[in-house]
Amino acid sequence: MSNTPVKYAVIGGGSWATAIVKMLSENLDEIGWYMRSVYAKEHLLKNRHNPNYLSSVEFHTEQLKLSNDINEIVEYADYLIFAIPSAFLHDELQKMTASLEGKIIFSAIKGIVPESSKIVGEHFHDIHNIPFENIGVITGPCHAEEVALERLSYLTIACADEKKAENLADKLSGRYIKCKISDDIIGTEYAAMLKNIYSIAAGIAHGLGYGDNFQAVLMSNAIREMKRFIRKVHKMKRNINNSAYLGDLLVTGYSVFSRNRMFGNMIGKGYTVKSAQMEMSMVAEGYYATNSAYKLNEKNGANTPIIDAVYSILYENKNPKKIFAKLTEKLD
Repeated sequence: MSNTPVKYAVIGGGSWATAIVKMLSENLDEIGWYMRSVYAKEHLLKNRHNPNYLSSVEFHTEQLKLSNDINEIVEYADYLIFAIPSAFLHDELQKMTASLEGKIIFSAIKGIVPESSKIVGEHFHDIHNIPFENIGVITGPCHAEEVALERLSYLTIACADEKKAENLADKLSGRYIKCKISDDIIGTEYAAMLKNIYSIAAGIAHGLGYGDNFQAVLMSNAIREMKRFIRKVHKMKRNINNSAYLGDLLVTGYSVFSRNRMFGNMIGKGYTVKSAQMEMSMVAEGYYATNSAYKLNEKNGANTPIIDAVYSILYENKNPKKIFAKLTEKLD
């Protein structure tokens, strides 16, 4: 492998996958790209853009090794960046006959795999026997839509093997993308999952008519709740105010591009979970994360009033107005 260039590939056809391919295309001559949709692949080859996501981004198709066969892309690349909704990861991996042995896996998925109730890194380690030094995480604060607009954005690349994190950071960095390295692979991945739940909470609050003053209190409590939760699952020295934790939480809680906030806003305005999901063309990862985080915390016992409130609304059909009235008494 030392004599041949290291190959990179993205698994997924959504907005975040498209944004990552765009970043890589600034630095690489060729990028592998697996997208499930035959239509999307053919459209991209003909019209140079993804028809369904970030359609303003134009690609040089000669740079792309596109395939609808996940095995072809797994065999092609040394670094595999997974960017598909966590709810669909298990089914995609079931299609795989190609070996993941020796592959370096980076997760750009912000959620929990429902079938194993694990964050993506732990799922690859426990279910697919990938050593932790070959597993990494890509987190924000960064929205795909702003990458498409080439607005200055920051990424955190976490891996137990710092060299692998640096390799990927080098390939993602550019004039509008800055990367920093972290060794907190578990903490950053849990933070990326939890912030989607808090973003749903922010959306529900907005839908119910709470204002900016309450939103600020909610986010302040959310970062402290996140710290308590993560300390229970993976205790290590970390600064929860760093961009990978607090920054990612804030952009997801406040941004108009946040699909989790949009989903929560609809719930707050009176939509049922099913009708809100049908109205949205994109997956709100926080919906699945809420169930997993709540169940995990039943064992760990961290004080998580915001997660508990969102869970009772989404999974126990409780009235959002009443639940948030109670939640306001628990925040400080």
